[in-house]
Amino acid sequence: MQRIFVGDVQGCADEFEALLGRAKSAFGDRCELWLVGDLVNRGPGSLRVLRLARDLVELRGARCVLGNHEVSLLETAAGLRALHPQDTFGEVLAQPDADDWVDWLRRRPLVETGCLGHQPFAMVHAAAHPDWALHHLEEHARRIEARLGGSTRREAERFLAADPREDPARDDLERLTACRSVNPSGGWSEEIPLDAANAWHRHWAERRHGYGVVYGHWALQGLHVARWLRGLDTGCVHHGRGRDGLLTAWLPDPDSETPFEPPDERFWQIPARRVYCAS
Repeated sequence: MQRIFVGDVQGCADEFEALLGRAKSAFGDRCELWLVGDLVNRGPGSLRVLRLARDLVELRGARCVLGNHEVSLLETAAGLRALHPQDTFGEVLAQPDADDWVDWLRRRPLVETGCLGHQPFAMVHAAAHPDWALHHLEEHARRIEARLGGSTRREAERFLAADPREDPARDDLERLTACRSVNPSGGWSEEIPLDAANAWHRHWAERRHGYGVVYGHWALQGLHVARWLRGLDTGCVHHGRGRDGLLTAWLPDPDSETPFEPPDERFWQIPARRVYCAS
């Protein structure tokens, strides 16, 4: 079974369909999709991407974690955030079955785990806390999921409305879906670090946890290949902002016992069809 990890789609439905078609031609039913979050927003096909992803999850056993743009959609649906000019997930909220989409999204996991060869790994949208072993990462994710995916929408809305400075689980949700940089005192930020040494994954790698992380979220960083790390956001939706946008997938060698070891050239990249989000 070939696992295929897919970077941020962000409503780029044509490119996502092209990647799925390539996977079907190459592997038939002998592949498993792992989607790193940010299925929606900025691109023109958020609803189409969600429909494709949901079918993959429910009919084909694909894995999909929650990204910061899905969190923004949930906050908007809850009345906690206004639609921004660049938001394109309004079409999802305008559907007659919008409540069903909200419930499906709020019940997505924050972290998915597994093994590639002999190497355990986690898939998360943005980042892991530098100090968390794999079981700690899973524990924190499960606490968030219990509150966000609880039995009622009202419970989820109360959780989303909580102040991250006062609610550790709410802060963890932001870290897992939006973090890019950390500081020596343990604080984190979604801002791009001015000093590369403060990138979240630099601090995380120093701890030598012994598990891999597959993540997205950081389009300006681009494809990130390092020991134990694969960053897959190559900014498909940002095509035209001084660079070419690509939808990237990682296909780790199913026969390798150590697929996280570089060098690694097992990537597919689907070029953006057009400019989607130029400003």
